[in-house]
Amino acid sequence: MVRLLVEEGHEVLAAVPDAVTLLKEVEERQPDIVVVDIRMPPTHTDEGLRAAVEIRERRPSVGVLVLSQHIERNYAAQLLASTAERVGYLLKDRVAQVEEFLDALERIHAGGAAIDPEVVRQLVIRTTHGDPLARLTPRERTVLEALAAGLTNAAIARRLHLSLSSVEKNLNAVFDKLELSHTDGYSRRILAVLRYLES
Repeated sequence: MVRLLVEEGHEVLAAVPDAVTLLKEVEERQPDIVVVDIRMPPTHTDEGLRAAVEIRERRPSVGVLVLSQHIERNYAAQLLASTAERVGYLLKDRVAQVEEFLDALERIHAGGAAIDPEVVRQLVIRTTHGDPLARLTPRERTVLEALAAGLTNAAIARRLHLSLSSVEKNLNAVFDKLELSHTDGYSRRILAVLRYLES
């Protein structure tokens, strides 16, 4: 991964073996983005995730991209619990798809989010009858899926071959069906993604 990033013109400030060292390096070097595996030594459980959450709390200006071998819905929800800005959650296989991986880094660097499409797809499949998402039409679900992947309205329109007004109309329907009213201090986009991940 270090070689890939360097070859693509990125500067890699450090490659670390464990979460403790990661936190120390972030404090000292203050990188733009941190790429971290959910499972790190010594126990290989969730040290990387806990470090990522701590980085988000201590240094919100630092983007965090978490990599996981498998889809772990609770981890994705935990990572996005405070904000869906400058954050990403990708399956490790996505790194081999270089353009998608680099696009995710760019979105995070620009202040957005990048959620693995397969994670989003699995979350859609797992919705249940009693879930608010069950009230969404197939088109609204597709638009919400693209939103959860971190795309802007314009990018959603391009990906789904829709007009911008159609995307906005579908998103407003999603917000209404998920009962996300206009509330000062909260982004309905982020709340919709969190509702999606938690369902």
